[in-house]
Amino acid sequence: MTSVPDLRTASDDVGGLSPVEPSLAGITAPKPGGTRAAEPDADIGRLVVSCVDGPGIVAQVTTFLHRRGANIVQSDQYSTGPVGGRFFLRTEFHLPGLAEELPGLERAFSEEVAGPLNAEFRLRDAARPVRVALFVSRYDHCLLDLLWRARRGELPLQVELVVSNHPDLAADVAAFGVPFEHIPVSRATKPEAEQRELDLLRDRVDLVVLARYMQVLSADFLERVGVPVINIHHSFLPAFAGAGPYEQAKNRGVKLIGATAHYATEDLDEGPIIEQDVVRVTHRTSVAELTRSGADIERTVLARAVKWHCEDRVLVDGRTTIAF
Repeated sequence: MTSVPDLRTASDDVGGLSPVEPSLAGITAPKPGGTRAAEPDADIGRLVVSCVDGPGIVAQVTTFLHRRGANIVQSDQYSTGPVGGRFFLRTEFHLPGLAEELPGLERAFSEEVAGPLNAEFRLRDAARPVRVALFVSRYDHCLLDLLWRARRGELPLQVELVVSNHPDLAADVAAFGVPFEHIPVSRATKPEAEQRELDLLRDRVDLVVLARYMQVLSADFLERVGVPVINIHHSFLPAFAGAGPYEQAKNRGVKLIGATAHYATEDLDEGPIIEQDVVRVTHRTSVAELTRSGADIERTVLARAVKWHCEDRVLVDGRTTIAF
């Protein structure tokens, strides 16, 4: 089973779903147990839909929302083909009293629109932050960048905990008021370690982010975790697998280095890609400079991928993604 974001089908039970650095002066200290989430406008809902393409889909969705007093403020759509293709839609709308209306709205959409279209969909309150667990080993750049952005309210998420197989970053995480869990992992203890991780995450998070977690998650973990898992890879995929990627890049005389954020699946580094970026280098660029530039790309690519996911902008289509 792949840990990618699932859209609700009409037959499912309906209910709640789970640059230049400015000064930090005046930032409110985070509350213990989590970071401050971004605060979107009140009463904004998001609806994402996926189904076989055909005439009238947009009309059905917009008519449904209009009849319930919703005002569409943004809408994006994409089709893989007008005949037999797959249709994808992301809509933001304003509806007074959304939080109270959402359960009934979801049931009605399932019965009146998603059911007849045989569509998968997700409908949620944009004001509800995505609960996130960050997994990390010893490299701190992606972890600290996400914690900093979350504290500033730049990401619509709540960091619930950090999990690491090393104790090195405990003090850094504590400065953000986020719980830190040290779970050592070895070949012999991997099943027990993953079970401890699953116990920590159960009913607590909506997303897991591997912020340079240097352990391969087992297929069993990915099947049982029940939420999407986003990973950051230190290259365009596939390239320079294994240890010392920047040494390999230097030895091969590369002219571009990059990073790839993707959903984790049991096929290592082959999950659906969310975002990528590159920077140019030359034969004069040292391994240290490659490493520093690579870290900058990794953290910005991962931050964009996490933001897009939390804003419901990423829809998975098999092995690829549509990112609105």
